[in-house]
Amino acid sequence: MINNVILVTGGAKGIGRGICELLASNEATVVAVDIDEDAGFELVAHDPRIRFRRADVTSESEISAVITEIQAQFGRLDGLVNNAAIATPYNAPVESLELHDWNQIIAVNLTAPLLVAKLCLPLLKESKGSIVNISSTRAAQSEPNTEAYSASKGGLVSLSHALAASLGPDIRVNCVSPGWIDTSNEELRAVDHAQHLTGRVGQANDVASMIKYLLSTDASFITGQNFTVDGGITKKMIYAE
Repeated sequence: MINNVILVTGGAKGIGRGICELLASNEATVVAVDIDEDAGFELVAHDPRIRFRRADVTSESEISAVITEIQAQFGRLDGLVNNAAIATPYNAPVESLELHDWNQIIAVNLTAPLLVAKLCLPLLKESKGSIVNISSTRAAQSEPNTEAYSASKGGLVSLSHALAASLGPDIRVNCVSPGWIDTSNEELRAVDHAQHLTGRVGQANDVASMIKYLLSTDASFITGQNFTVDGGITKKMIYAE
């Protein structure tokens, strides 16, 4: 990881911030992209090893400008983490779901990772780099009224293995699907932790550690895979009593 340059979208807060901080602590040069300027400035004030650029991941011109700057400043890009997303999983009931709302979630959560990956290809091919897409356990499980988010995350799992087939052997592409990851620092109930096989709700660092591994040369034989990081909860048999 040392001396690698990594681009992280949605990097200013939540899981994205955890990813940026862990990679930077392992001596990577991290460029965090986010639309939340206040959170981005707070991030770099807290950790000056991280660079922040405000950009909308759905804007080809804005992301192109970021990548041009990376090339000019560092001359390389070794990894891309597509983390940016509209994170609220719930939408209106299907009978009243507006097409605009559906399209917005698909644009940010699914189309943008393809766009950013496409724009990063020249630099990633040169470095024989790696892409990690952040999906969700909701790609495989659902609650009512989560059609848009679930579809976007399910599509991202499929996009990941399709890109792995198209871009290999030069570029590896993998996917990470987090479960319940607490980024709010609010006090959780004992039952929230106990329902996980690990006995606790996840933290951003749990996801970041998997991403750090997948970006590294230690994972050079791994591509096209989806890794679930959820404390085992999706493997737990549950019956109503």
